Amino acid sequence: MTDLPGSGTAGRAQSTPPAGMALGSGDGGPGPGASAAATSIGQIAGLRPRRGPQDAGEVPGDDVDLLDSLDPLSWRTAAAWLRERPSAATRQVRLRVLAAFLRWLCEAEPSVELLAVTGAHLDTYCDAARAGALTIGVRVPGKPLANATVSRKRGVLSSFYAFAWRSGAVRHDRVAGSGTGTGALTREDRRLLRQGVARLAADGRQAEAAAVALLDATGAAADALAELTLQDLHPVAGGELAIVTVHDSRGDIVAFPVPPPVRPLLEALSSDRAAGEPLLRRDDGRPVDVEWLRDALAEAALAGGIPRQRAKLLHPYMLRAITAADRAPL
Repeated sequence: MTDLPGSGTAGRAQSTPPAGMALGSGDGGPGPGASAAATSIGQIAGLRPRRGPQDAGEVPGDDVDLLDSLDPLSWRTAAAWLRERPSAATRQVRLRVLAAFLRWLCEAEPSVELLAVTGAHLDTYCDAARAGALTIGVRVPGKPLANATVSRKRGVLSSFYAFAWRSGAVRHDRVAGSGTGTGALTREDRRLLRQGVARLAADGRQAEAAAVALLDATGAAADALAELTLQDLHPVAGGELAIVTVHDSRGDIVAFPVPPPVRPLLEALSSDRAAGEPLLRRDDGRPVDVEWLRDALAEAALAGGIPRQRAKLLHPYMLRAITAADRAPL
């Protein structure tokens, strides 16, 4: 990655995208023909580059140029991921976060390609952001970023790598969102994990069971789950719990249906909670965090029959990346 190629539009136009990554017109839908295919990130709707203070651009031109300098496969993956969401605001956030991370990667790990990033790289990047060690890709170099800001950035990057894995652009058995470099969760893994949730609940560990079940169902961040209260549970006619609301990475409220197996867990937790009191908490009453959720995830995996070595490597970011990319806006 030390020598990023130039715009490379000719090479990109001739390369074949992975399955599920066909690019059409700039509005996110399939174009009428090859001539309508985007050859620059700036041609995607909502991502028109801003070249001066007075022009009508929507995003920094340097961010567009940086992504346009990627190798053909990385460029096509990034372009398809950006177009995956129709919202211009979401596309702009994704571009900004990915460009900032790419600048850091070029400086910190110049030999690592964008599609070769692992969870260890994301861990290092996020740790540096929290510690104020970032000198590039941030508005104020050296200023620590808030945990919530870092979590949002990681959620966006996790979405990118989950998309790259699902589309076949990432060939290695790693999903960067995992934070561990472990293999991506398979359908069988998730079945066993849900089985483990049921066993935790049967053992009276409702908080851990509910937390993992909600992570699997909503893809919410750990801090969003930690903030859930009675006011976030919404029954339908007849009083049956059917909807849970969580905050997404922009702070917006997003509603999710509550899967039937999760309903009794939330009802049990809410039975002794006062208004405004967190639904999820540790045995000693302290609030939960990502490390507590990671432990709960590992316990559910073990209870479901996932081998111990693999269960201990699981991380909420992995499950969140896969679930959020499939179901929730960023």
